[in-house]
Amino acid sequence: MAYETIRWRNDRVELIDQRLLPGKVRYVPCTTDRDIHAAIKTMKIRGAPAIGIAAAYGAYLGVRRSRAKDFVGFKKELDRAMKYLAGSRPTARNLFWALEEVDALVKNNRNRPVGELKRMILGKARAILEEDKKICRSIGNRGGRLIKKGSGVLTHCNAGGLATGGYGTALGVIFSAGRKIRMVYVDETRPVLQGARLTVWELMQRKVPATLICDNMAASLMAKREIDAVIVGADRIAANGDTANKIGTYNVAILADHHNIPFYVAAPVSTFDLSIPRGESIPIEERSHEEVKKIGGRYITPRNVKVKNPAFDVTPAGLITAIITERGIIRKPNKQKIARKVKGGAGLL
Repeated sequence: MAYETIRWRNDRVELIDQRLLPGKVRYVPCTTDRDIHAAIKTMKIRGAPAIGIAAAYGAYLGVRRSRAKDFVGFKKELDRAMKYLAGSRPTARNLFWALEEVDALVKNNRNRPVGELKRMILGKARAILEEDKKICRSIGNRGGRLIKKGSGVLTHCNAGGLATGGYGTALGVIFSAGRKIRMVYVDETRPVLQGARLTVWELMQRKVPATLICDNMAASLMAKREIDAVIVGADRIAANGDTANKIGTYNVAILADHHNIPFYVAAPVSTFDLSIPRGESIPIEERSHEEVKKIGGRYITPRNVKVKNPAFDVTPAGLITAIITERGIIRKPNKQKIARKVKGGAGLL
């Protein structure tokens, strides 16, 4: 991959401004937790694993200039920064998971000097980034084995390198499957067009055969047997396997079920939230109405039209053929299988 989604360079975080793709590849410097918060909220960086990585770096940026003399004072500043970062977007579990990892690290080292704690937080952020790259490779390798030779594969939104620390989850499966895939069909993914702008760009970068389709074309292609599998990412997975992903995913899952097409979710274990029993309890972000009313900054609707713009929907576990994780594949996911996999172990369930 010729680009890095997020990196630590010149004593600052640099990340690709994904709003400008595919027209421009521009790195945005972030030197404070406010910069990271703004980058996540405005979708300069997006994708559950990627914003988790960004949040971990943001926690460090929020306290690196702290003048606290003791643990209590330092922890108070860190808590403030992490609470602020947690408010950037509500749905992606990885954002909160990464902050919890930082919090646990600091609590477990409360007797260390403040300066050392700062260095440890930065080290943790770097480790989360590097681990994500390995996790995505593992997800890709496991999922790639599920794809049959000559398959047409549909994906929705963007779950590639841009949504992670590098390789991607759903696209990681596609990259690993390689020449077994005849064609990747990419939903445009209204209203922000992550499929059209980002996923197609990533696939073309890797010379993977790709065809862009409008969101309302999937059923027609399935009926014509041009699609043999669906692979998507996830932003949060409930304890029973109900999965929140980009709005429109639920539509595709229903269509796949009707046409007897396997529907796969590719996600790291950090995306699971065992504290949420079912999908109905997953917080769903409502984004700006302007995203629906405009394309490329220009209105495509009457300006005073009423709009609903939920960023995500929830696909029931019963519509999911398998969830592909770095620890193995959870077939026909349910509460018991997920609990065993998330709490440890490898192989197939």
